Amino acid sequence: MKKIFIITVFAVCLLAATAVAGKITTYSAGQLKPVDSVLKVVEGDMAPDFELPSIADTKVRLSDYRGKKNVVLTFVPAAWTPVCSDQWPGYRLAMDLFKANNAELVGITVDNIPTQKAWVDAMGGLNFPVLSDFWPHGKVASEYGVLRSEGVTERALFVIDTKGVIRFIHVGDINKRPDLGMLMKALEKVSAE
Repeated sequence: MKKIFIITVFAVCLLAATAVAGKITTYSAGQLKPVDSVLKVVEGDMAPDFELPSIADTKVRLSDYRGKKNVVLTFVPAAWTPVCSDQWPGYRLAMDLFKANNAELVGITVDNIPTQKAWVDAMGGLNFPVLSDFWPHGKVASEYGVLRSEGVTERALFVIDTKGVIRFIHVGDINKRPDLGMLMKALEKVSAE
């Protein structure tokens, strides 16, 4: 028991030290096949509803935003990977743009809650809900058609309007961060209508 406690304290200190240094240790999976799934939804479809647990120890249901806010779903493949660890903190810096377009950004990975929580803390926190599609593994990602054969999600973005209709879909190269300008242009179009 004492050994487990020491290892746990060491791990927490290591995470805190990397977070303080402004860097997090990431795992590089190398170059992956850019896209490895087939979408099950198209623009104009009602977005499949879901309820997933968040790192804030709450449940988030997509339909709760209906009639209130546009929603941007951002699926990223895995916690602790370089591109994902760059993409989501970038959204934190652009949060005023999401708010200006009456949009809630919602992040989803197939990682479990403890992994997500440690990762988000190491990145200095995020100001949007981070949801776990861990169990049943990748169920929501599968319903949207963005679950890859190796069990992680595509790097995908969905803009869903206040009526719950999918208005924009981007499934990009898993190895690259999607262009924020492209996402904002799509969101502004939805917000203006």
